[in-house]
Amino acid sequence: MALAAVAGGIAVLALLGRTIAGGHQFAFDRALMLALRQPDLLTPVGPAWLRQAMVDITALGGETVLTLAVALTVGFLVASRHLLTAALVFAGTVSGSIAVAMAKQMVGRARPALVDHLVEVGSASFPSGHAANSAIIYLTIALIVMQIVPMRRGRAFLFAATVLLVTAIGASRVYLGVHWPSDVLAGWSFGSLWALAWWAIGSRLRGGRAVS
Repeated sequence: MALAAVAGGIAVLALLGRTIAGGHQFAFDRALMLALRQPDLLTPVGPAWLRQAMVDITALGGETVLTLAVALTVGFLVASRHLLTAALVFAGTVSGSIAVAMAKQMVGRARPALVDHLVEVGSASFPSGHAANSAIIYLTIALIVMQIVPMRRGRAFLFAATVLLVTAIGASRVYLGVHWPSDVLAGWSFGSLWALAWWAIGSRLRGGRAVS
């Protein structure tokens, strides 16, 4: 299952990346981005507070916050003597982030110039690093930690909260005008499959036994 999930994630990036690199444009990319802007293409739709909320949410998928999330999680797990869980979280999140960085360099898609950018960006557009890395890191942490959480309600809450967080981060990138929706969809797909792969690895290593 782990190999299938990794293969699926790589296949998604490779197929979409090749399509985009060949110059293909998805119609829904333009339609969704324009739907989130007023006719002047500068002002986002929605109340005034929504723009700041999206800026705050998008920061949760930034490099600094994600690094802190991994460091704090691994530190807590080590301190709690959940050494296998800590090792899985570290390996899964770091390797996934490296894969995303490599994909960005290989495809080299330009940022959308259709609407005004509401935050500053510098790297390539495909896949969305915020969408991919938030899925890789938050979902990997959630899925692996769920393996040592005994209560079903606790596992359900952790999973649901993480999915909502990752969804909000990816959506914020489109709202802020710095990513095409297809960048975000590719990031979500790859990150989710990557996290699922590490969940499968963790499950296999535990082998049904009470292992940390």
